[in-house]
Amino acid sequence: MTQRTELATVLDRLAVDDLITAYAVAVDDGDWAAYRGLFTPDGRADYRSAGGIAGDAGQVAGWLAGTMRLFPMRQHLIVNRRLTFGDLRQDTGDTARVRADYVNPMRLAREGDGGGATAPDFVCGGRYAFALSRTDEGWRLHGVTVTEKWRSLPEDPGRPAPR
Repeated sequence: MTQRTELATVLDRLAVDDLITAYAVAVDDGDWAAYRGLFTPDGRADYRSAGGIAGDAGQVAGWLAGTMRLFPMRQHLIVNRRLTFGDLRQDTGDTARVRADYVNPMRLAREGDGGGATAPDFVCGGRYAFALSRTDEGWRLHGVTVTEKWRSLPEDPGRPAPR
């Protein structure tokens, strides 16, 4: 690799990392216009393993907007990011894939709490598979697939605590 190629790869890695971070921030902040803007025009997301829907970015943003109202406090932590770029012999390096784990603590809305941030009572975790494409506007999400692996729900006061 030449120094120019190495520098381009580093810049692409930083841009992809920024895109994944922007995705988490958009969901956590409920900025659905920003969420839609992170995708290619034909971009899709699949949240079915977490009880959600699959569809184009606009459809999924609408579903998220309704669902996330149940959780006034939420914080995505996207970690263990593994990035691979398209094989340069098969494309021009304008595609990438990111596999990353997530932990997502959230607080269920309660009547009369004013939406104040307190300790989470719902936590889930799993893995994201992001498919990315380089566009004239920079890197964008072409596909997002969520694979939820676990969740911890609020305790049911009528159910005995585990021993």
